[in-house]
Amino acid sequence: MPDAVDLVAGPAAPRRARLVPPRADAQTIIAIFVGGALGTLARAALAEAFPHSATEWPWPTFAVNIVAALLLGYFVTRLQERLPLSSYRRPLLGTGVCGGLSTFSTMQVEILKMLSAHAYGLAAGYTTASVAAGYAAVHLATTLVRRVRVRR
Repeated sequence: MPDAVDLVAGPAAPRRARLVPPRADAQTIIAIFVGGALGTLARAALAEAFPHSATEWPWPTFAVNIVAALLLGYFVTRLQERLPLSSYRRPLLGTGVCGGLSTFSTMQVEILKMLSAHAYGLAAGYTTASVAAGYAAVHLATTLVRRVRVRR
């Protein structure tokens, strides 16, 4: 596929950064699909094993989102410097497994159910804790990977 062309100025325009991302190869697409399926199955199994009402803390969703954030911080930091850009491991583990395991949409539905049940404090606490714990998990994983790498 040729480089993106500025439709206003035409092909004689100065070269710009590529606007169209490179095509994903079949191995990358399969890696994302397999990783996403594994993450989704793990999340669904936890949600099924630990049901909750709209007025209870949704531990399964909270836990998988925090674990996914921790894993994503680890994978991105660890693999970023060790693997070539063409490696299928990043899309398998990052986009696939972590993307399938985490679930922002389920979190939003749970928050709406809490609000409908007039559990405003629970909804606010769950929202705040999810964002803060997710950020902390990514930061922790990144920091630990970098410390271990520096010691070697």
